[in-house]
Amino acid sequence: MIKKISPIHIDVTLDENNIPEMIQWSAPDGGVKSEIAQAMLLSLWDGQNQETLKMDLWIKEMPVDQMKMFFHQTLVTMSDTYLRATQDDKMAATMKDFCDYFAEKLELKKK
Repeated sequence: MIKKISPIHIDVTLDENNIPEMIQWSAPDGGVKSEIAQAMLLSLWDGQNQETLKMDLWIKEMPVDQMKMFFHQTLVTMSDTYLRATQDDKMAATMKDFCDYFAEKLELKKK
């Protein structure tokens, strides 16, 4: 059986000091073509060594308030993914509680 390869492509434009100025990505099977992003968090699991390999990048012009929102939304998404992957309702709820706390402390949610 022939297996399909589904490419995901990320290009990072760097300045003279190797600081990211632009992040552009494509995932044709997901309908994404040459989209611009200001930040990315990429985590890959190395099962053999039992460790996470990661790459965190953001452009030098990314505002701090947007970085705070990015982190909050990423944490919420991670708690959703954790629930789907493990069916661990209790820990997912605990993670959601932390996300609410995080948003409250950073004053991200409207009153």
